[in-house]
Amino acid sequence: MKKIFPLIVSLITISLLSIIFIQVSWIRNAAVMKKEEWDQKLVEVTDEIGDELVNAKVPLERFKKQISSNDPALGLLADQLGSNFLNQSYPVSEKYTESEINDIVRKYMQEKDLQGHYEFAVGTNIGFTTSFPIQSQEFLQAWQRSSTDTLQTRRCVYELSSFGIALPAQETFWLILTEPPNFVLRSLSLMIGGSLLFTLILIAAFALTVSTMLRQKKISEIKSDFINNMTHELKTPLATISLAVDAIGNEKVLGNQEKIRYFTGIIKEENRRMHTQVENILQSALLGKKDIKLHFEQVDVHQAIEACIDNFQLQLQHIGVKLDTQLHASNPFIQADEVHFGNVISNLMDNAIKYSSTDPVIRINTENTKNGIHIGIMDNGIGMTKETQSKIFEKFYRAHTGNLHNVKGFGLGLAYVKAIVEGHRGKVAVESKVGEGSIFTLEFPQD
Repeated sequence: MKKIFPLIVSLITISLLSIIFIQVSWIRNAAVMKKEEWDQKLVEVTDEIGDELVNAKVPLERFKKQISSNDPALGLLADQLGSNFLNQSYPVSEKYTESEINDIVRKYMQEKDLQGHYEFAVGTNIGFTTSFPIQSQEFLQAWQRSSTDTLQTRRCVYELSSFGIALPAQETFWLILTEPPNFVLRSLSLMIGGSLLFTLILIAAFALTVSTMLRQKKISEIKSDFINNMTHELKTPLATISLAVDAIGNEKVLGNQEKIRYFTGIIKEENRRMHTQVENILQSALLGKKDIKLHFEQVDVHQAIEACIDNFQLQLQHIGVKLDTQLHASNPFIQADEVHFGNVISNLMDNAIKYSSTDPVIRINTENTKNGIHIGIMDNGIGMTKETQSKIFEKFYRAHTGNLHNVKGFGLGLAYVKAIVEGHRGKVAVESKVGEGSIFTLEFPQD
């Protein structure tokens, strides 16, 4: 598992990065193709507009009116030549108005679905001089911009190649198009959005996979620790009970009532320990299923604490614990499950004893607050770090005890305490400093 896990993570990471790289390259190539497509459409539109300007037929009466106003003789010639010849030979700049050319440009722009701000002009070239007899309103500004901003503004030219009758003049049609803001981004928005969405899904799936693997790894370690702890926890009292039973069967002990009481006390205590551990395991299974049923009744907190102290009396005397009880609550009654409430106090007492140091002192106090009844259980044991305090109520978590190797358990007690207290709509908290002991506080409502 230690070797396979990094390999799996590495392979998934490489695959994910490769997919992201391919998607970025694909989108970049698509953006280049969009720009090239935009340029190609501009060329096509310019050619089609220029072709129509040269070949479209303008009514003969319009030519005759324009020509006759300048020269009556040319008007007579127009009658003789006809409109076909005039359309091919007469300058575009004199055949159309700026408004008519604008209508033609708009028509072809819409046909090609070519978006962007456009400006146009018809240029007349005589020698080295270019003039624009027909031009849109902002053509000259667009002309200047297109000279510097070649990425966003394109200009395209079509050689009209018509020569005027009165004055030979080679003409060109100019179309300048400015790319719409975020043109490429908007045109590829669906592709980019889809790629981003599926990339995020892959990343989420990758994170979930790694998280699941880590959790499974942790569960596997917890399972191994649990089996080892359970074996030791049950094996030790069984061995002690076996020795006590053998001792009682000894002929020298059978006639000594004091020794019999001593060994039966040991058997009772070890049996209680074993029962407690089995109960903790069963309660843990119920916690996992969230299937603990609480039977509420009126419970005297002081009586429950004193009953718990009686159960621990032999153990307290054996270790030499100094017990200080300050049960000052004037109203000690709460609605609680008597069995589970007693187990909560027993678990906290057991912890205080297990993690005690030399000259152990345990203080238990109660008092009424505006929120209910407050119970405090304090010891002067080894204490806990901040990190341990943040995890102490997690299931199967066990604090590191340094050189204190006689502390055993499954890491279930405090998880059980938290679940039961919250099931009573109460709160549990801990304050601790390394080497200075711990204070567990419980608060239960009394409404």
